[in-house]
Amino acid sequence: MVEIRQARYFVAVAEELHFGRAARRLQMSQPPLSQAIKQLEQQLGCELLHRTQRSVALSPAGAVFLDHCRALIRHAEEAETAARQAATGRGGRLSLGAVASAFSWPLPLVLERFHEAVSDVEIRTQEIDTHEAAAGLLDRSLDWAIVRQTAPVRGTTATSLFVDRFVAALPLRHSAAEAAEAAGPLDLADLAGAPWVWLHRHISPDYHDAMATLCRAAGFSPVPTHWARSVTSQIAMVECGLGVTVVPAAASASHPAVRFRPLRHATATIELTAMTRSNPGALAERLTAIATQPATAQAPPPHD
Repeated sequence: MVEIRQARYFVAVAEELHFGRAARRLQMSQPPLSQAIKQLEQQLGCELLHRTQRSVALSPAGAVFLDHCRALIRHAEEAETAARQAATGRGGRLSLGAVASAFSWPLPLVLERFHEAVSDVEIRTQEIDTHEAAAGLLDRSLDWAIVRQTAPVRGTTATSLFVDRFVAALPLRHSAAEAAEAAGPLDLADLAGAPWVWLHRHISPDYHDAMATLCRAAGFSPVPTHWARSVTSQIAMVECGLGVTVVPAAASASHPAVRFRPLRHATATIELTAMTRSNPGALAERLTAIATQPATAQAPPPHD
């Protein structure tokens, strides 16, 4: 295998076509350079340079080899630059995963601030369920994730971004949405007998358990009629008039076909967190720092 050092030696000789000038360019003496080129030719099993007492010229094999040596040196320099940039939080690539609702808030603001601070990082994103975050981080298909999970899995770290309250989500034709006091707080117990849109526990255990705790505190356990895989699809099912549910207040903006009402005496909350590996690397650390800045982790727009 050709070493970077050998490639640099050959490029210098091939471009100067003079061993003395090439040696001075490389800041070395001529005999070791001549010996290194001979060893390279022996290693490759072909002549790279035609030598006479008065001249040095590239052989056909040497002309082809020169192009590849230049590319090898260029790639090595790019690799060094990329490693240094990644170590200092500049350059490189970052793979993100986020629950569907985070693509409305806070991810747009987080990425905007991140790109302002670090403009030369390639971002790749994908929608994930909360339960997929830890596995993606540990197998390195993800570098950073926004999920509704508070407890870190071994090998990962969870950083709180926002603690949110729940609001009721109602179809516009629901009686609690049409009532005169529809803008005020709602007793969750009033929805006990309604068809409920629910979320499977394996998708987001913390979120599922917070919903269940909220309902139990109101004195009932809902019987789910419809099942969703995300907060976004929960709201979409309510928009279809299929049933009622509770969702984080941050997810309740810009849904004109749904009536959102605050809950009276409700104390259960749900946390939005950023997850990384325990040793996340400079880029992921930088993204977490930006996501937790007061200017970024501000309260979302009020619900409709």
